Amino acid sequence: MITKLIRLYGIVQGVGFRPFVNRLADRYQISGSVCNKGSYVEIAASATVDVIDEFIHALEAEAPERSAIVKVKVKTLEPENGAPAPELITGQRGAAKNNNAGSGFKILESKHEEGQIFVSPDIAICPDCARELYNPDDRRYLHPFINCTQCGPRLTILDSMPYDRDKTSMADFPMCEDCNHEYTDMNSRRYHAQPVCCNDCGPELYTLGGVAEVGAVSPHTVECDAAQADSRIEQGAESEAVTDSPCTGEYGAAQADAHIKQGAESEAGIYRPRAKEYGTAALLRTRAVIRSGGIAAIKGIGGFHLCCDAANEAAVRRLRQLKARPMKPFAVMMRDPDVVARECEPEAEMMTLLTGPQKPIILIPKKSERLSSGIELQKHDISVTDNEEQSVQGTRVAASVAPHNPNLGVMLPYTPVHMLLFDYPGDEPISDVLVMTSGNPSGAPICMNDEEASGYLAPMCDIILSNSREIRIRADDTVMAFYDHRPYMIRRSRGYSPLPIVAKEESNHAVLGIGGELKNAFCLSAKGLYYPSPYIGDMADMRSVRALDAAVRRMERLFEIKPEMIVSDMHPGYNTSEMAKVIAEREGVPVMEVQHHHAHMVACMAENEYEGTALGVTFDGTGYGPDGTIWGGEFLLGDANSFERVGNITPFMHAGGDIASREGWRIAYSIISTALGSEPAGRIAATLGLGDAQGRRSIDFMLGNNVNTVKSTSAGRLFDAVSAVLGIKASGTFEGEASMALQFAAERAEAQGISLAPYAGRLINIDQDRFELCTDTLLMELAARRLSGQDIDQLAYFFHKALADMIVMSCCYQRTRTATDVVALSGGVFQNLLLLRLVDEGLRREGFRVLKHSMVPTNDGGIALGQAAAGIAALENQSQSEL
Repeated sequence: MITKLIRLYGIVQGVGFRPFVNRLADRYQISGSVCNKGSYVEIAASATVDVIDEFIHALEAEAPERSAIVKVKVKTLEPENGAPAPELITGQRGAAKNNNAGSGFKILESKHEEGQIFVSPDIAICPDCARELYNPDDRRYLHPFINCTQCGPRLTILDSMPYDRDKTSMADFPMCEDCNHEYTDMNSRRYHAQPVCCNDCGPELYTLGGVAEVGAVSPHTVECDAAQADSRIEQGAESEAVTDSPCTGEYGAAQADAHIKQGAESEAGIYRPRAKEYGTAALLRTRAVIRSGGIAAIKGIGGFHLCCDAANEAAVRRLRQLKARPMKPFAVMMRDPDVVARECEPEAEMMTLLTGPQKPIILIPKKSERLSSGIELQKHDISVTDNEEQSVQGTRVAASVAPHNPNLGVMLPYTPVHMLLFDYPGDEPISDVLVMTSGNPSGAPICMNDEEASGYLAPMCDIILSNSREIRIRADDTVMAFYDHRPYMIRRSRGYSPLPIVAKEESNHAVLGIGGELKNAFCLSAKGLYYPSPYIGDMADMRSVRALDAAVRRMERLFEIKPEMIVSDMHPGYNTSEMAKVIAEREGVPVMEVQHHHAHMVACMAENEYEGTALGVTFDGTGYGPDGTIWGGEFLLGDANSFERVGNITPFMHAGGDIASREGWRIAYSIISTALGSEPAGRIAATLGLGDAQGRRSIDFMLGNNVNTVKSTSAGRLFDAVSAVLGIKASGTFEGEASMALQFAAERAEAQGISLAPYAGRLINIDQDRFELCTDTLLMELAARRLSGQDIDQLAYFFHKALADMIVMSCCYQRTRTATDVVALSGGVFQNLLLLRLVDEGLRREGFRVLKHSMVPTNDGGIALGQAAAGIAALENQSQSEL
């Protein structure tokens, strides 16, 4: 006999996990116990080694459908043939809650340890609730808030722990007698389901008016369709026009703020915009608006979406105008897996996640490649011409949903309201693909209440479908790609946050990593667990800064974590750096600064549970270097405590400030002008279409007089420059647009067959203890080949392959110096899956162990984990030095 202690981390509470363990132990005739310890489930199992190994395998292979095991830790307590530890078997740690007759296995009472709290992410509607939703004989027939222990809101309705109804926003809705009976019945699927409700006692849907102006849908058209909906409402409220009179002029943040302040107030002083319709009438009215080509703002679990018919080209273009989002792809929600198969080409692993309990947005290849040539990609408008992409026969998604992009961001309905939008018995059909984009003004966090929606979203929509269940913490949709048949996180939020990342070694220290300035998410850490927050947004907008502060306060309270240190980026001008100081002063703790790319590297190492020395290849858009320059194409040798910068791409002059970050041609011209001088550079640039003469003269002046320039090694800007040189995209309307277009061009070339020989130029220069990738000469080579008329897509691949070869050679060189054979790949540039694959495969061929991200974003949304891990390492070192 042997006794092992098994800890299972993830969604293992509130999903029937302990009874499952009990049944499994009975099957394998295992003695022991199972206990809910807050952030994990702990199992003590006594049997033979082989039986316990089979038991552990079955725990993962047969886990309840709505559970998600993210980490398993196993520790041997008793040697072979030793007696099991009595306190783990007899229940001395807590009274037995349930036994199998004659079994030596027990379910112990729940017990949590300080700093080890489990807060479940929100869970998508389960199959049982989905069936009940459309069962006319069920008392929750068509109930838009149906849920059970297997699904529904969790984190986003929680005020404080423990997770009881009176500590959630559902406290506003006392249970009716029938719901209370289910809630207290141990045999019910709704036993202790805190959000449980029904049509008699639950929250209510209602509409608010929108005031969208650009190309507004004719009120007459919408009202005619809505009138038909009214005839199907058995208990409809009084009908009103869906669209208000459009406002005149610009409707920016200041006007939106004024719109908020003009709202009617209740006696309690809370903003309560006048609702137009309720319940079924509200839902049918919203469906009618969408069916007629209108735009709706719809309140979900963690915030509002802006929604329109994804098959209606005019509606999608209008939404782009109203949201001031000319090119960035929209996410879509598809009715069911059959629609996904019609529109896209998903892998089996993608479909498993799409239909699972998290239901993230997944980037899936479109049914057929629909990209125009590299030259055509320079267009900034979304008009569809004969030279641009057209919808493939058999597909219905409008071309302007994701223009010039081979992928669609796809999710399936994850709330009852979503399902009812697609299918409402007795009502006219609606499109089976809907745009579902985050409901927020540019730069601001997702709207979470009526006040924000009426102020900021009303100018973008014709109707707002809200409800009376309050959201306590914002949670935007999770977005992920797939690499090597595994998830590759882009934005970690709904359904995944705040599931912990489990450290290799437990620590008694607690820290807060405040996160990055872009794509912000923070991270709390205690007891060897890292809790990433839901996605917040970009911190240039003070609304995002306020949302960050509010979310930090709430999550510190929920997890009972009191940080000993706040960790931030070292950039002195970041709002997050200032916020870290504010929080540190409020909580009486110090601030520690961690260099941006070091945080990227440590995040990758922490996710992979690696604590040794690694070579971090951190490629991204920008990060503040200790030398005061812009870093972004870095090779860092180190661990969580420290690093040495051993290499980088060739520095170039970033001339023109922020505008050069958006207009890659400026970076390209700076590199060419530095190499050749202004006159020959001007002639080449004019031929390549890099800006106009006045713009180039301005850059020459800045370079010649060292005005508004800074030295940079940004790999992100290098990609933008190459995109401009090849005539693919000279400037972008959103971050990464030019680089994405370059990637897509290279992928087209790879799919069609590579015709160019590999780059034969010098790959790296070595100068004493540092090396530089010869990226400046590579760009000059690309310019010469473009001028000679070589194929643009082939040149795009040529660049990717040459850069990957440079990275691999650099790692090989560094290994000869320090014997480092572990490489961590991180940074937003590695969202480029082609570059990632070329580098990953090249390094593995050379015998390296390659650490990559999977469930933590490789972009700035993941650096808070690295900050927190670096902070924990510093505190551990401090503790050791005090011994």
